[in-house]
Amino acid sequence: MKPVKPNQLIRACLCVLLILVSQNGFATNVVEGLRVWPSPSNTRVVLDLSAQPEYSYFTLSNPTRLVIDLANTQSNFDLSNVKSTSKLVKKVRYSTPKNKNSVRVVLELDIPANTEIFALPPTAPYKNRLVIDLSDKNEQPQQAVMTSDRSTRDRDIIIAIDAGHGGEDPGSIGPSGTYEKNITLSVSKKLAEKIDKEPGMRAVMTRTGDYYISPNDRPELARRSKADLFVSIHADAFTTPQPNGASVWVLSMGRANSELGRWMERTERHSELLGGAAEVIQDTASERYLAQALLDMSMDHSLTTSYDISKIVIKELKDVTKLHKKRPQAASLAVLTSPDIPSILVEVGFISNPKEEKNLNWAKHRQRLADSVFQAIRQYFKKLPPDGTMWASLSKAEKRTHRVRSGESLSLLAQRYNVRIKAIKEANNLRTDTVRIGQVLTIPST
Repeated sequence: MKPVKPNQLIRACLCVLLILVSQNGFATNVVEGLRVWPSPSNTRVVLDLSAQPEYSYFTLSNPTRLVIDLANTQSNFDLSNVKSTSKLVKKVRYSTPKNKNSVRVVLELDIPANTEIFALPPTAPYKNRLVIDLSDKNEQPQQAVMTSDRSTRDRDIIIAIDAGHGGEDPGSIGPSGTYEKNITLSVSKKLAEKIDKEPGMRAVMTRTGDYYISPNDRPELARRSKADLFVSIHADAFTTPQPNGASVWVLSMGRANSELGRWMERTERHSELLGGAAEVIQDTASERYLAQALLDMSMDHSLTTSYDISKIVIKELKDVTKLHKKRPQAASLAVLTSPDIPSILVEVGFISNPKEEKNLNWAKHRQRLADSVFQAIRQYFKKLPPDGTMWASLSKAEKRTHRVRSGESLSLLAQRYNVRIKAIKEANNLRTDTVRIGQVLTIPST
């Protein structure tokens, strides 16, 4: 007879113990929490569990209900405390279970809904989760915020603003417990407000509340809005608290060009798992194929524009915060893969740095960050407005030149034409304040 190894004996004993426990009426899994995350187009319900769930579900009508049975499970969580503002989910409650070792959860729905249910393994800061995605069966897919054609004369310049993370994905968490998703949404809303106040510009946001959107879906929302620029707002983080400062990122056609870039690529995948992106778990091969197909498309114009805008954003950011990098950085990030829309990712600071976490929690600092990004965007499009926009029409009508005469200086010309010295220098690529007699200068409109 072959001797039994100690490890095999331990595993066998554990299996027998689990069977005995189950047979004697003790559940091995526990419902520890439930959250409802409504968004404009769907609702996500998440059950927190102590172990991987074993589940089944069915629907009932008159009234409409979704019933979920969790086998070998008990509940330590009071569902009466769960409040729902969803237009789909009216109430979440328990019902009579199939047997004493199971839990039955009922979602009372206002309308019939498409349902997708999947389990997720532990991903910090969460344990095991069961995710229920619901969407209105009768609702059409989300359409563009702006429906007019991009070629329409005198249209607005559209800036798509993407508040990073959201919902189940908190992003990075600061030493004092600050969630990146809250910082990014606040800065994004302030930036959108500045853009909407500027005649000839309009902001659209990928998310306006605390809900999850897959990184792969965010550029698509910008495309549906016919955006001229995609700006994704994030707060950086690293494994140690020392790194600090803002940075701006553009798409890399290959690998990231820094250690921090490689870290960001890894954390983007982590964010997808936190948000419960079913496509990441079910079909990573097709995702890689799609990403490669996007990257293989012609992106020269978008990449060049992205880099040029990034340099201006960095120049403006350095007046309000410390810079982590003085040049645009590159990484292969899903939110930047739109082939036809210039796209940048702005890291407004390191939330993992205690001092910067404190700054990011200061509303005035977030406003300054938003103002600096706005000034950079405005500056770029004033100089190079997209064809067909109101700004392009104004630029053609207002383009002025001036031949420098004896005794004239940049400060005198700025005062005469009511523009900033900095604007004249940028319009003429001047590195100093010196001008020559006879030199022809372009005078910008602002």
